[in-house]
Amino acid sequence: MKLLALDTSSEGCSAALFVDGNVIERFEIAPRGHTRLLMPMVRELLAEQGLKPKDLDVLAFACGPGSFTGVRIATGVVQGLAWGLGLLVVAVSSLETVALGAIEALHIGEGEGVAIAFDARMSELYWGCFRNRSGLPELLGEERVCPPSRVVLEAGIKRWDGAGQGWVFRADMPGDVSNQINSVDNALIPRASWVARLAAVKFSNGLAVPAEQAQPVYIRDEVAWKKLPGRS
Repeated sequence: MKLLALDTSSEGCSAALFVDGNVIERFEIAPRGHTRLLMPMVRELLAEQGLKPKDLDVLAFACGPGSFTGVRIATGVVQGLAWGLGLLVVAVSSLETVALGAIEALHIGEGEGVAIAFDARMSELYWGCFRNRSGLPELLGEERVCPPSRVVLEAGIKRWDGAGQGWVFRADMPGDVSNQINSVDNALIPRASWVARLAAVKFSNGLAVPAEQAQPVYIRDEVAWKKLPGRS
């Protein structure tokens, strides 16, 4: 299987190719450079593997939550490619991608949990709780947006770790959440390589959709029309 994955949902811009189980990636921290960098990354990856766009089997992207502008960029690019190439698309939660990275970076054991927090601006967090199931993140409950003071951990998990830049607001979280967290990596952000690996599994499980159904996920609807000065 040849899968192209994109992520522009945070300050990172990345593209990755999943080719028969192997993943190669281009990644750069570029808060205002997504539009400029993304397609050159795609072209470089394809050329490196001796592939043309028509050789791809499926596309994938991090669909959010995250930067409203960034999520729109990846959505637009992946939809355009999917329509042009006649390919299906796999949408992957940005929170889920970081959960995968955290499982590996923090050595989270089978059945243990990781709470992912992104800064949603407007004094809120994007929040999702995941359990390690055979090395892959399994969502517990629902992804949500809320103030740090209202985050909760799902029941039934004995050990929790945290990941994502939203954990810089740990002091504002309830004590019964903060005190259960064993360790935190607040430097992890979404990456296309993680999107690719998760998308390959989802594709094999029949979770790819036509281009028009590959939609961004904002969680907080008002982000689509209310933007604070200097925020994305």
